Amino acid sequence: MPLNNPEKLTDLIASGDSETLNALAIPVRREQNRSLSFRSAMMLSTHNLKHLSKIPTLSAECLMLNLEDGVSPEQKPYALALCAMTLASLPQYDKNLVVRVNPLDEGGAEEILFLNPFMPDAIRVPKIRSVADVRRILTLVNKEIDIHLSIETKEAWLALSNLAIDPRIKVYYLGILDLFADLGLSQSLLTPESPTVQYILSHFLVTSRACGIKPVSFVYQDYKNSDGLRNWLELEKDMGFDAKGCIAPAQVELIHEIFGHSEEEIARNREIVRLFEEHAARGISGFVDERYGFIDEPIYKGALAVLGQR
Repeated sequence: MPLNNPEKLTDLIASGDSETLNALAIPVRREQNRSLSFRSAMMLSTHNLKHLSKIPTLSAECLMLNLEDGVSPEQKPYALALCAMTLASLPQYDKNLVVRVNPLDEGGAEEILFLNPFMPDAIRVPKIRSVADVRRILTLVNKEIDIHLSIETKEAWLALSNLAIDPRIKVYYLGILDLFADLGLSQSLLTPESPTVQYILSHFLVTSRACGIKPVSFVYQDYKNSDGLRNWLELEKDMGFDAKGCIAPAQVELIHEIFGHSEEEIARNREIVRLFEEHAARGISGFVDERYGFIDEPIYKGALAVLGQR
């Protein structure tokens, strides 16, 4: 596989020979991972061979192969080829492999068409502004590939409840720094105590879930500040989030800790599921259990949701 020869790839990158790099990217039929149970969505720079080589060792449950922010215009052509090679090298993988392309009119449309044969689990499109943008995305992305959207413009924010126009749209990511900039809000407001931030988070969460979409909270950029990240995670868990973007392995571990479930909680919900299904088989949809109190279908569905998040 080309990724197993980093010296050759480094020489090609240095020479600027993007045509040869693209020729090395040969599509392989991938088995799609459509699970939405991931808690961590870790950003990886696709222009960085060192980062890509670490993929097998990473514990993040969703790996975001990034072609947008942090990748310079000069790096984007070979980053795209390396991204495709990475997908081809992982035809079956237990983690979600999602590619974040550039905005549609800034190379993103062409990137989608190039990546379609390599079958990422999903393609994430940034800077959308309207339902018309979403319709365009649907025409570009292979029908077997899921679509994820970044919510980071004021227009997308206003259209949030109207964007899920197709079952292939599965996940929204909150790009809070770009959204703040677009709204003219100071980043000094970006604290867990800010009522504005709490409103944004709760509206994003509830609207996304009401539309049947998985909401992923924003990346906390201060990756060395574990106390700061913990404060955000505890707030977000209390609100109902179960996933967050990140940029460092240490952040992944903390995200999994806070967004995980104790063995006691898992056992409790397994028992609720068992009891409900046992009663439902006898035509009983609501009953009182000595340990867990009243159990009906909403309680049962809540237990299933917890077990699905493990």
